Amino acid sequence: MDPIVLAAGTALVTAMATDTWQQARSGAVALWRRVRPEQEKAVEDELAEVRLQILAARSDGDTDTERALAGTWQIRLQQLLREDPDLLNELKQVLDNVLTPALSLSERKHFSEIAMKATASGQGRVYQAGRDQHITER
Repeated sequence: MDPIVLAAGTALVTAMATDTWQQARSGAVALWRRVRPEQEKAVEDELAEVRLQILAARSDGDTDTERALAGTWQIRLQQLLREDPDLLNELKQVLDNVLTPALSLSERKHFSEIAMKATASGQGRVYQAGRDQHITER
């Protein structure tokens, strides 16, 4: 799955629990309007339901539900991209300009973009990490 889709699905669900949830919903609905305009109202209603579910999950400390909701929306966004691959740039704009700004600073840390490329040959080794890395060799 495209990393932008993974980040956008998670950021969408996370943003639905914020005070700016309506902007997050509008940004997501705009994507559907472009590819599947007949589903616009249904997606708006589903995201309103997601807001209720995510608020209840957070109230209960239910991180599994939050992850499941994010996974559902990641799949739905990936399906949109399959129908219209050109949507990727618009999805990135929604992620950068609508969803990510709706998140708290601590939540934003989960959505920073990291691109790494490495090549090793012979006896060479490559160690890469997006965050902490601890290597113990003997």
